[in-house]
Amino acid sequence: MAKNPLCWFEIYVNDMARAKAFYEAVLAVELETLGDPTDTSISMQSFPSDMEEYGATGALVKMDGVVAGGNSTLVYFSCDDCAIEESRVIAAGGNIQRPKMAIGEYGFISLVMDTEGNMLGLHSLA
Repeated sequence: MAKNPLCWFEIYVNDMARAKAFYEAVLAVELETLGDPTDTSISMQSFPSDMEEYGATGALVKMDGVVAGGNSTLVYFSCDDCAIEESRVIAAGGNIQRPKMAIGEYGFISLVMDTEGNMLGLHSLA
């Protein structure tokens, strides 16, 4: 594989407004509506992206017949210091599973749960 393996991610949610508010509060970003507004079976809110920069982007997705939480995929969001984003989790309605911890030469991570029951990772080098 010549390129980075991750090109897109989707985080499935049950309550789009609640999930959108959580991610905007914790990551201090603004999500944008994505997709076909005439298809009411799916709702998507995309994370900001810059196609010229390293990394992948994705979206929160609410789709008929798909329940959030309980899958085995873990998405890590890049941070300058993951303790900053971690400090916003409780107030945004989530829970901290593992507070900021060192992972050796690879930096630091925090593991948190969003309002929909999905675990996500926060990663930083500091």
